[in-house]
Amino acid sequence: MNKISVVLSLVAIALSLFSFFYLKPSSNLVYVDVNKLLEGYDRTQVERSAFEEKAKGMQANVDSLIANWQEELKTYEKERSSMTKKEIELKQELLANKQEQIGSYQQAIQKQIQEEDQKATQTVINDINDYVKEFGKNNNYRIIFGASGAGNIMYADEASDLTEEVLEGLNKEYQGN
Repeated sequence: MNKISVVLSLVAIALSLFSFFYLKPSSNLVYVDVNKLLEGYDRTQVERSAFEEKAKGMQANVDSLIANWQEELKTYEKERSSMTKKEIELKQELLANKQEQIGSYQQAIQKQIQEEDQKATQTVINDINDYVKEFGKNNNYRIIFGASGAGNIMYADEASDLTEEVLEGLNKEYQGN
């Protein structure tokens, strides 16, 4: 009977060590670092580059209009002395109207750039959320929290951090692997 107890004790110790070192945490409550996912996700870089390219094009258009207006203003200042009072008034009104139109256009472009940025960011966030949802279902997690550094998770054991595993799978899925 003593030998059986010793054997059972050794088996129990071996199983405990195995489960401690090799099995996933038994908790179904885990988290991912949302900021790390956003920064490490390959699609984020692609979307950001596409957005920046589009924003540069829009801003270049505004800059071109401003440069043309400034040239007109310089030309007016040079020719002003040879103009009649009526011509000066008309030219000033024309320049003021054009400046106002450029200002309105610039505001519209800034709004459009902001909307494009939000749209690109939302696309990436939707990808991440969809992947994490499927990941959770496939791995039988009850809850996957999203830590963003804003205080929603103040402490969690590192064994509960799935960020790297999720990021790796997310990038593989995006790349078609």
